[in-house]
Amino acid sequence: MSKLVSNSAPTVDVSVVIVSFNTREVLRECLQTLERKTSKVTYETIVVDNASADGSADMVEKEFPGVRLVRSAVNLGFAAANNRGFSLARGRYVSQLNSDAFVQPGALDLAVQHMDAKPEVGLSGGRLVGRDGSWQASVRKFPSPLNEALSLTGLAAKYSRSRFFGRADRTWADPLEPGPADWVPGAFTLIRREVLEQIGHLDERFFLYFDDVDLCQRVKAHGYSVWYFPDVVVTHVGGESARAVSHLALSSSGVQLVLWRMRSQLLYHRKYHGAFGAWLTMMLETSWNRLRALSNSRRPKGRAQLGKAQEARNLIAIIKQAWRETDGGQVCPPKPW
Repeated sequence: MSKLVSNSAPTVDVSVVIVSFNTREVLRECLQTLERKTSKVTYETIVVDNASADGSADMVEKEFPGVRLVRSAVNLGFAAANNRGFSLARGRYVSQLNSDAFVQPGALDLAVQHMDAKPEVGLSGGRLVGRDGSWQASVRKFPSPLNEALSLTGLAAKYSRSRFFGRADRTWADPLEPGPADWVPGAFTLIRREVLEQIGHLDERFFLYFDDVDLCQRVKAHGYSVWYFPDVVVTHVGGESARAVSHLALSSSGVQLVLWRMRSQLLYHRKYHGAFGAWLTMMLETSWNRLRALSNSRRPKGRAQLGKAQEARNLIAIIKQAWRETDGGQVCPPKPW
């Protein structure tokens, strides 16, 4: 992990870093939203394009001349691409913003105001909502084998109002109540510049997923807090799209995303929970999917049940592949993934 080194005093309040990978249309909307917002803070926008094939970089260059564009010849992954943007940032705060996330009017102002008022907060996040205004998980507890088990078994969703079962996504709490968090999703974050200078950039072993969780771990390890501010509202299309999928369809792209998630999940658990934590996480997912495969195989042989059984078997194969390729969470496979 490289460190953000300042060669001069910050010249703007916020450096907004956006990573794009074949997201031209939502990226355009993201940038338009930034330009339309009413804000008292000064900011710059840095877009790092991960070798998109859909003309994303050309669109930015043509339609947004004020944006600083970085064209990567290869897909660096989410963490490494953000780090490219961080290294160019001139703001006293650095904001990660997904290309499918749109800051609502005044959100950036409020985020800066809150951070200025709370110098002990190293990183903060806002309230993520879908286009329809529905709340998305925006303040969360760190992953652990227990939290993984509650999510896999569906107990977290079934008893979402319980402090114990709803612990991972804080579903028991009032979403309009601000407060400290273990971690906040990287769809939108505001990070204090001096904190980045102390802890370094994102861990580039996480090609995709878990880089934001790891960053919050390191922020807190250095004595800063992580906070959730619900009046900082950001519309996030990604979560909205995910809710439209009732179950994972293991297309080639679906297989790839699950493999990437499992690799990063194992790397994360090995880093923070040791060899046993990584092994236990792998066994939990494997055992749960074995039960799913068995349960659906024993039901009347309808197409839906057979499909779910096969999906579970495919997931087991992907989990085993991720375990082999990361050597039980010890090594990052060669990039790009």
